[in-house]
Amino acid sequence: MSSPFHLAFIFNFTPDDWQGPFGSGGRPWDGKFHTEVAQALERACFDYVIIEDKLMVPESYGGSAEAVLKQAMVAPKHDPVPLAVAMGLATRSLGIVATLSTMAYPPFMTARLSSTMDSMLGGRFGWNIVTSAEDLAAQNFGLDVLPPREVRYEMADEYVDVVKQLFESWDKDAVVIDRDEGVYADHTKVRPVHFKGKHFSVRGPLNTVPSPQHRPAFVQAGASPRGRRFAARNADSIIAIGSGVESMREFRDDVRRHAAEAGRDPDEIKVLFCVTPTLGETLEEAEAKQARMVASPRFTQNILAQISSLTEIDFMQFALDEPLPRKLVTNGEQGSLDKFQQWGSGKTLRQLAVDGAGGLVSSVELIGTPDQVADRMGEIMEEVGGDGFMITTPLLRLNRRYIAEVTDGLVPALQRRGLTRSVYTPGATLRENLREF
Repeated sequence: MSSPFHLAFIFNFTPDDWQGPFGSGGRPWDGKFHTEVAQALERACFDYVIIEDKLMVPESYGGSAEAVLKQAMVAPKHDPVPLAVAMGLATRSLGIVATLSTMAYPPFMTARLSSTMDSMLGGRFGWNIVTSAEDLAAQNFGLDVLPPREVRYEMADEYVDVVKQLFESWDKDAVVIDRDEGVYADHTKVRPVHFKGKHFSVRGPLNTVPSPQHRPAFVQAGASPRGRRFAARNADSIIAIGSGVESMREFRDDVRRHAAEAGRDPDEIKVLFCVTPTLGETLEEAEAKQARMVASPRFTQNILAQISSLTEIDFMQFALDEPLPRKLVTNGEQGSLDKFQQWGSGKTLRQLAVDGAGGLVSSVELIGTPDQVADRMGEIMEEVGGDGFMITTPLLRLNRRYIAEVTDGLVPALQRRGLTRSVYTPGATLRENLREF
């Protein structure tokens, strides 16, 4: 029997599948729809849910915001933190991970916000560390363009260092609440950090008490060689995109090697590979569902608008029924670009869009009945070596039917095989759940 693996789920605080029959109608802004999804994920014993984020309205595709706004692709997108609070207070064991950009939040604010969230959620909060990868986002924060990727990661390394020091600015036992002596916190166990680096200067200390985890779980998605080193140095869980089983195994082995070189125990890092299962009562039904999605009128445009937003490359400029004329590079999300363009495959742009049907982030094809897909997921994890999967949604859009297929169909099939957890350890924090196996 295969060893158990971890499950997480990623979505955006965006409209759901608003044109389909199983969404919420495109007005999810009170957070109730996403909160119901979180409760369903908790029933299925997912380790955590992550709220992805972007900080701009994209204009890359066709040089205009028309496509993304017309179809609600990437924008509108609301702030993940209030939604994280709502989902966290409506659940008891599910980890809640919010995206906070090192470009947009000063280190002190990230540390303070994360500490507060972790206290409110009883040790279940996680920080998805992103550097932001779009010039349009940079222009919302006083910059003309983003720094080069290497500089962004250099800044992010320093940023994480100061945030960690801020979490340590209070000893774990600093809060004593001695009513007889009239002492709430021992001032000798709270101290400034006096951090002065190349990019950041922070006095400290935090003005929040130590949270249950003392620091939240760190989540990161780094695909480039530099991103892998950053993730291996800092992350408790890594979001990864593979191009088949061999690519997945290579990625995990590489991250674990970097972790060991950084003095960490590689087993402390859980690499979760993004997949988008297509489920049906029969294999034929699942295949027909996938074919219907690919054949939908706006499918290709939606995929190309998405990848344009992620990479800030205008894919409208390329002929749909010809291969890309050259290997593309970006200062944005190079990992997503490489996964999409499959350079050297000879596929046309239209074919690449079909391959991106899983939301540009499916590491392997998973199509079939819940039992068939569960068997395949077990086989893949055996070949890769661990650690689990990050479930994504078709075209990055939620709908109630898909959630039910995953939580009430696929996950029970995984649980029957002993592949995923069936219960949470009572009182466990997010980091403890991740390290349980």
